[in-house]
Amino acid sequence: MTRDQLFQQIQKKESFLCVGLDTDIQKIPRFLMDTTDPIFAFNKEIIDATHDLSVAYKPNLAFYESLGVNGWNSLEKTVNYIRYNYPDLFIIADAKRGDIGNTSNLYARAFFDAMDFDAVTVAPYMGEDSVKPFLTYVDKWVILLALTSNKGADDFQYMNEDGERLFERVLKHSSAWGNEENMMYVVGATRAEMLTEVRKVVPDHFLLVPGVGAQGGSLADVAKYGMNSHCGLLVNSSRQIIYAGNDDDFATQARHAAREVQTEMAALLKQYTQD
Repeated sequence: MTRDQLFQQIQKKESFLCVGLDTDIQKIPRFLMDTTDPIFAFNKEIIDATHDLSVAYKPNLAFYESLGVNGWNSLEKTVNYIRYNYPDLFIIADAKRGDIGNTSNLYARAFFDAMDFDAVTVAPYMGEDSVKPFLTYVDKWVILLALTSNKGADDFQYMNEDGERLFERVLKHSSAWGNEENMMYVVGATRAEMLTEVRKVVPDHFLLVPGVGAQGGSLADVAKYGMNSHCGLLVNSSRQIIYAGNDDDFATQARHAAREVQTEMAALLKQYTQD
């Protein structure tokens, strides 16, 4: 999916919502355990209930890898289901990969060729040659970890050398590896005011922003500090939406939760973007 196509979907749906499919087999409704594939059955219901309110889905691979081959099968079925039924949706592999070039080449092959994701999250620590293999694919995206909102972010990301913090250096160096058409950045929502600093370095790139909802991030603040004239944001919400209900009507409850977020997003788009 191209940048223009993604923005068209945002405009059409008046939404920049990314639903995180952090599907924990210990948290899904118990009656789904009677199905042949409980993880896929849960994902399918969530997707069907929210597809018109969101522009992206982001399976966190840890939830699938923890189940071994069965989890990988559920993940593949989920991606295939979206591709077949809702082909305009943007699908992110939240994998946080990043290794020497040859290994990254195989990771890219796995997520872009074998699994047909639109994007994959990548760690920048090993530098350009660990990221470049992902950028060789046409109309595919690298989403590079830049500034996270977990407590451990203070250990390294804010380190200051010669007046430049590490996350700023990551943004500056990596922006030369790709461009606004194939690279996004992860920036956490719980420190939304830092989006102003990020935008000084990468004003036109899309940002994937987790942390809104159950983690306490403010959607209004994210838009205030991070939105550009063409939106430039994918805001992820996982637990707040997919676990909004735990009974037979869990999908309906997920839709209600997604609708609340989308309604707020529609107002923010009108406030901050241009036609």
